[in-house]
This record gives sequence, structure tokens and C-alpha cells, in this order.
Amino acid sequence: MQRAFFYAVGAVFLVAALHAPGRAGQIVYSLLGLLAALGGGGVAVRHVWLQHLPPDQVPACGPDLFFMLENFPLGRTLQKLFEGSGQCAEVKWRFLGLSIPEWSLACFSALAAYAVWLMLRAARRKDA
Repeated sequence: MQRAFFYAVGAVFLVAALHAPGRAGQIVYSLLGLLAALGGGGVAVRHVWLQHLPPDQVPACGPDLFFMLENFPLGRTLQKLFEGSGQCAEVKWRFLGLSIPEWSLACFSALAAYAVWLMLRAARRKDA
């Protein structure tokens, strides 16, 4: 899910750069980028929270995404994705003391701040 939100943020910013919109368009693209970054940040927060649970409180592992998409209704699949499973709690890699979800959270925070900065800059522009 975090990867999908990274793709969404990247796509919004890429389309905005190629489109070169006016002031109102910049605000709309910034808002869309902000929403995607906040969505990804929310998923990353949940993932970080799962990784910091005591081992006895980690939820049981569930089926993988492809199995769920083939066998569950979309609503149930999305619910399972956002609930997370025990697989998410395992930390297999760290860089500078942070796990991948913690790095994702930092990146989503930076992207959200950038989107807010772009929105404020466009709102302060004098031309329409």
C-alpha cells in the first residue's frame, strides 16, 4: 500500500510538472499530492505501530494480496490491507536505525510538507 501511495504522489507531481498549470491548478495538484502523501503516511504509521507491538500482541499472519484479490470482495481485501498482519511486524532490514516503514513515514512527511509549501506559494501568487 505504501508503494501505491508513493506512485500516486509521484504521478500527481509529474502530471503537474508536465501540465504547468496556473495558480488554481497548482493549488489543486498540491492538494491532490498532499492527500496522497497523507494517505501513505497513514499506512506507514500503522505499519510502524505494528512493528513496535510486543510479540504477544502482533496479529496473526493473513493471506497475501494476490490471494485476497482473487478470493475476497474488494471491501474485505481493503479492510485486511489496512488492518495489517503479523508479517508486517517483522523488521528484516534497517538503515541508520530506521526500518523501511519508518523511512517511508519520513519521506511521506517530507512530501506532504512540500505539497503544503507548493500550495501556499501558489496561493500567494498575485497573477491568476
